[in-house]
Amino acid sequence: MARFMARAGTPGSYAALHRWSVEHSEEFWNLLWDFCAVRGMKGARTLVDGGRMPGAKWFPDGRVNFAENLLRGRDDSDAIVFWGEDRIKRRLSRKQLHDLVSRLQQALAAAGIRKGDRVAAYLPNLPEAVAAMLATASLGAIWSSCSPDFGVQGVLDRFGQIEPKVLFCADGYLYGGKEFDAQEKAAEILAKLPCVRQCVVVPYIGAELKVGVSLENFVSSFSPKEIHFEQVEFNHPLYILYSSGTTGVPKCIVHGAGGTLLQHLKEHVLHSDVKPGDRVFYFTTLGWMMWNWLASGLAAGATLLLYDGSPFAGRGRILFDFADAEGMTHFGTSAKFIDAIAKIRLKPAETHRLEKLRAVLSTGSPLVPESFDYVYANIKGDLCLSSISGGTDIVSCFVLGNPMGPVWRGEIQAKGLGMAIEVFDENGFSLKQAKGELVCTRPFPSMPVGFWNDPGDARYRAAYFERFPNVWRHGDWCELTGHGGMVIYGRSDAVLNPGGVRIGTAEIYRQVEQLDEVVEALVIGQDWDGDVRVVLFVKLQEGLSLDDQLISRVKQKIRDNTTPRHVPGKIIQVADIPRTKSGKIVELAVRDVVHGRQVKNLEALANPEALEQFRGRLELSQA
Repeated sequence: MARFMARAGTPGSYAALHRWSVEHSEEFWNLLWDFCAVRGMKGARTLVDGGRMPGAKWFPDGRVNFAENLLRGRDDSDAIVFWGEDRIKRRLSRKQLHDLVSRLQQALAAAGIRKGDRVAAYLPNLPEAVAAMLATASLGAIWSSCSPDFGVQGVLDRFGQIEPKVLFCADGYLYGGKEFDAQEKAAEILAKLPCVRQCVVVPYIGAELKVGVSLENFVSSFSPKEIHFEQVEFNHPLYILYSSGTTGVPKCIVHGAGGTLLQHLKEHVLHSDVKPGDRVFYFTTLGWMMWNWLASGLAAGATLLLYDGSPFAGRGRILFDFADAEGMTHFGTSAKFIDAIAKIRLKPAETHRLEKLRAVLSTGSPLVPESFDYVYANIKGDLCLSSISGGTDIVSCFVLGNPMGPVWRGEIQAKGLGMAIEVFDENGFSLKQAKGELVCTRPFPSMPVGFWNDPGDARYRAAYFERFPNVWRHGDWCELTGHGGMVIYGRSDAVLNPGGVRIGTAEIYRQVEQLDEVVEALVIGQDWDGDVRVVLFVKLQEGLSLDDQLISRVKQKIRDNTTPRHVPGKIIQVADIPRTKSGKIVELAVRDVVHGRQVKNLEALANPEALEQFRGRLELSQA
């Protein structure tokens, strides 16, 4: 960051650099291209129609190949190290990765894959997934993926819209020490996806081949050779990602090759201080955009540390074992994981060396102040704790870490460089140190190319630009702090509104989840007596029951640390909290169930059966 700042010629403060990056955005993105030595051709123009959102086009004359920028070396150093819980350990050198991508590229081309075709993956977080993605991108084809814990209909809801020609799957996957068959579901999916010409099965758990062709046979006719990287337009589609789909069939969000590459390089090299030789880990699956983000670490010269399975294997220590064994420099996880290991009083600082660890990154939900305390006291005292936030919509971050700056307890450190972030009130006026909507007022390269099958960009415009014309409204309820950072209080569509006062759900979760008895919570607003009352559902530690004494403690904790408006009118115990495949709790789906409305897409949920606990509850019909 300091070297970049010197190249930019800005005064020595992050605030000045950010201001320059927004006010001189064409210069900023041009400099970033050069600073990160992007392979490709910029072309004559940097930005056209820069006043239009959507409609702005970055590097419209540019040409680039995403895979070429990730496959920068062919030596014997590690490109990927993989752990499948504590049972399977493998590594691929940069040469081995290059050779596998070469063979896969030739095999995909022989299978008829051309520029613009779709290749889909229904895979665990395996090295072969990264290789298949790179082979796809090398041809100018489009990659899309789901994790093997998705149900058949969930996969069809996604891949059925984009019609892939090739499907990669695995023979199975691991979780919690158990093996799960993946080929039976793959067979059902293939029966309803006639567009798929070839199914390729990656060996993992050693199960007998039941569908398609094995990976070994798929590439057997081809020897490694120099890879031809198809140069595509800067905005040519690279990835298709999916919205969570809890309110209907998932939206297919198309991301461009150049914008994804530039944005990810910025976030790895500058905001995360990833250097060549660093070893970067993020706990993710192929159903979450953090997998796409992690893969781009190769472009920064890092080694990818991939993990498949339960993060709580080995009594919650497995990921820290991985960190020690492989010299992990960047540990990426979710706020929920940090909260969970704090609850079981795990103290990795006492059991692990973690000597190479420089950064912990957290996303998925707001990281509460107490989790900052936990990380510095119990994981490591001298690292950069970067809470980050953005999402599938931009395959990157709006707000994230700044390795040059201080970490303030409970805050995301900084607005992303080149991102014109503001907080708007309901009338579109900018706010400072007050709660409102997270918006971005100027275009940036990783805005979606569009949605798949969306004539006239109608759904794309409705998703982000309807509320404030020519301004991206992201849907987060947040506040800019006096330090130049941000606090996010939850999704704005899940904001509670008792007595007309808007309350972010994270404000309540922060208080409730500090109580040892509470494993997790979910809060909604219930329409009641012409107003909205706050209803809190709690999952308690095993063997505990919600009694009057605990209800009083919960209410007192909330009242003492927030306002009387935050105090729930009802507190109800449930056995489980419903969540999406990427681990996010689904407040809107619960709200629909409570109000007797249909939840449109149960396939989006990891545990849809949990919703039944909220239906027709007697307590919710009582004052």
